[in-house]
Amino acid sequence: MDAQHARQHGPIAIRLIRPRDARTLQHELLTNRSWLRPWEATNPHGAVSLDMRFAIRRLLQQYKDGAGVPLVMEHEGQVAGQLNVWGIARGSLESATIGYWVSERFAGLGITPTCVAMATDMCFEELGLHRMEICIRPENDASLRVVQKLGFRYEGLRRRYIHIDGDWRDHYAFALVREDVPEGVLNRWVAGRAPVDAAVIPPADRLSS
Repeated sequence: MDAQHARQHGPIAIRLIRPRDARTLQHELLTNRSWLRPWEATNPHGAVSLDMRFAIRRLLQQYKDGAGVPLVMEHEGQVAGQLNVWGIARGSLESATIGYWVSERFAGLGITPTCVAMATDMCFEELGLHRMEICIRPENDASLRVVQKLGFRYEGLRRRYIHIDGDWRDHYAFALVREDVPEGVLNRWVAGRAPVDAAVIPPADRLSS
């Protein structure tokens, strides 16, 4: 099953997280604190642990339970960040949400949009999911560019949706359903066929954010 969740496009790859990734990921998290902190989920009831060994055990248990797929993003074989498919809902929904982080030294190499595209294709093709969602803070210009590039459709403003960087933050919601991308998200983007205006945020939501 692990090999199924490994995909590559040029120098960029995703694969299932492994326990031995803990040291590398913890190093990246600790050396990228100022870069990542504004976008990291926090706990309104207390501190969030940065113990990656514990986090990976928990993520792999969620994977075993069918609740998520924890992935590592790589560039030329080096760990560049994480991408988690979480909140998998089966039955009448068949949906999930994508979250991710990338180290600052790997920013600007096209890693995040490529990995989001590959992960979405994996979820549609291998897991049989129907809908994939990404929720982004209005201030996160880099992540907004990801959904714009890939043609994710804007679906609305969620007020005080996720606890990020110490407070409840507004988020924009974007999504794709399988029927949107019969050729695959990655293929559509690489071929230049992703709609340029799907992720446009209406003025009313921009003004109220």
